[in-house]
Amino acid sequence: MSTIRAIYEDGVFRPIDPVDLPEHSEVEIVPKPKKGPVTEIHFSEEPTWTPGLEAIYKVLGERYNSGETDVAERHNEHQP
Repeated sequence: MSTIRAIYEDGVFRPIDPVDLPEHSEVEIVPKPKKGPVTEIHFSEEPTWTPGLEAIYKVLGERYNSGETDVAERHNEHQP
């Protein structure tokens, strides 16, 4: 069988071109990262925390009491 080019995404290898294999075929893959232009960006590392980013996440992590007990009640209030 010829080489199958694939993109690794969300824990799954996704073939770039059609593959001539029966469904649920078990295959053996030897990863060989391809160098060249990046068509998709995947982050495998945690983001670098800057002081500004830390401040944003601190505010987003706080809870506020708006007085609303069921925000879904007003879901359609501002719909056209």
